[in-house]
Amino acid sequence: MIRTEGLTKRFDDLVAVDNLDLHVEKGEIYGFLGPNGAGKTTTIMMLLGLIKPTAGRIWLFGKDLSEDYFNIKRRIGVLSEFHYLYEDMTAEEYLRFFGELYGVEDIDNRIKEVLGLVNLYHRRKELLGGYSKGMKQKFSLARTLLHKPEILILDEPVSSLDPHGIKEVRDILLEENRKGTTMLISSHILSEIERTCHRVAIIHKGKLVAQDTMDGLRRKLTEETEMYVTVEGLTDAIVDALRELPFIRSLSVDGQTVTLRMDADKDYRGDLSRKIVDLGGVVLDMRRHEMSLEEAFVTITEKNINLLAKEGSAA
Repeated sequence: MIRTEGLTKRFDDLVAVDNLDLHVEKGEIYGFLGPNGAGKTTTIMMLLGLIKPTAGRIWLFGKDLSEDYFNIKRRIGVLSEFHYLYEDMTAEEYLRFFGELYGVEDIDNRIKEVLGLVNLYHRRKELLGGYSKGMKQKFSLARTLLHKPEILILDEPVSSLDPHGIKEVRDILLEENRKGTTMLISSHILSEIERTCHRVAIIHKGKLVAQDTMDGLRRKLTEETEMYVTVEGLTDAIVDALRELPFIRSLSVDGQTVTLRMDADKDYRGDLSRKIVDLGGVVLDMRRHEMSLEEAFVTITEKNINLLAKEGSAA
């Protein structure tokens, strides 16, 4: 649904986006991450046709953006980080105006639907200038969904929202995705990216340095993992046997629970269970510490970036 090849944007001597290859599948929720100045916004502006690439190509819906921009644009919904609303209009007037631009059928019912999604239908007669930041954020999402776009490009979709509002928006996006909508989401609220996205891309200094599922990122960025195993009938013999396994780096014991630091190259839970059972123990609980997206993001130091970039060019 979204594909770029060699996408590059230079501003004089600054390379904002450098030979970027993205591939977002139909029906996928794709997280687009990077530190400030990484090139995320420039990339999004090129995807929307707002600035022209210096080099490279963009395909949306399998069509070259440069060749069919007008028709492609009508099938996309965009929520930007900053909201440029006509604040002297009511919410209803504003949506009706945009609905006419996009040729939305049965506009009255559609306005009722989208404002109902964000719990603002009862405020439809109020001027947008009187809305709070959180209300404007949710209203902007309603406007984005008005024409039933097939692709959503969302930049900081939950900024300015309280926890309840964040959950509301998350549920709306997940429901839209269940209907088949493809999404590209850029956000600094990494917990939301982790909860909603199927795959994640991380860019740094304009380069794509990681593009994978969370499990894939963990494997690339973590040489070892931590496992907590609670064993009924834990004995010194079991502890000694676990310590001797070739993939165990270290272990500690607290009551019936053994904390194991181990290689992260594969899933060793079956090996652990068999060893414990063979020596007469009963596994009551086995939990692995999963690296969060925030931890993964922080872990990508310059060394990691260079390593991932090298792996990507060799693939």
